[in-house]
Amino acid sequence: MMTPPTTQLSDRFAEALTYAFQLHRHQVRKINGTPYIGHLLSVTALVLAAGGDEDEAIAALLHDALEDQGGIAIRAEIQHRFGEKVVAIVDGCSEVYTLPKPPWLERKQGYLDQLRQASLSVLRVSLADKLDNARSLVTDLAIYGEQMWQVFKGGREQTLWFYQELITIYRQRLPGLQLTELEQLIQILTESAVAPQTDTIVGSLDH
Repeated sequence: MMTPPTTQLSDRFAEALTYAFQLHRHQVRKINGTPYIGHLLSVTALVLAAGGDEDEAIAALLHDALEDQGGIAIRAEIQHRFGEKVVAIVDGCSEVYTLPKPPWLERKQGYLDQLRQASLSVLRVSLADKLDNARSLVTDLAIYGEQMWQVFKGGREQTLWFYQELITIYRQRLPGLQLTELEQLIQILTESAVAPQTDTIVGSLDH
């Protein structure tokens, strides 16, 4: 029986894990209020499961740091602490990290354009991010029903359009089991009309 190669994680990963916790410790998922670090850990686990190396795993922990936790200043610190490859992956997984943000559709189109030219490392982290988000969306749909879409700036139609465009890019450049799962989840979101079980949605969400 063949044993698949495993990624060896060093103290750099432990440092990145602590740093990610420090950056996001007060951030929560905006619909269900769970600690945001859970999303970062899930994305990292998916990257490692897909054969990602330590730099990709570190970038997975930090993939939202620029957009959510400080932009240019945080980018410089990531570059200094974890190197060029990590910061390049985080760059590739970020839409924008300057204010004011461009309009929603412009941001999403820009992200799609950069993914079409991205490295496989960027694609691996991006796919893991979108897969974990899609898993959460399916769960939230089951709890809140179709009213969930009201908290998305793009609404149901444009949000699902964005995911379908992502799938097209991943299919061309990074096919595999994680993509298959993402396709299945987006199909569920497209077809489902689950009745809401509660009238309360916590906060708002901008994927």
